[in-house]
Amino acid sequence: MTKAGKVRSQTPKLQAKPRTSPIPKVRSRSTFVKRYTLKRKPGQNWMKF
Repeated sequence: MTKAGKVRSQTPKLQAKPRTSPIPKVRSRSTFVKRYTLKRKPGQNWMKF
């Protein structure tokens, strides 16, 4: 049990990239493709019904 976490402690820490949401035009385009082209329903369980 003495070697638990060995690799994680040796790995260099990376700075997180700032997350940005997509611009509204791109976001609405992707939702259009999902709903009308792929015929998906909104929500996580889009395959049912």
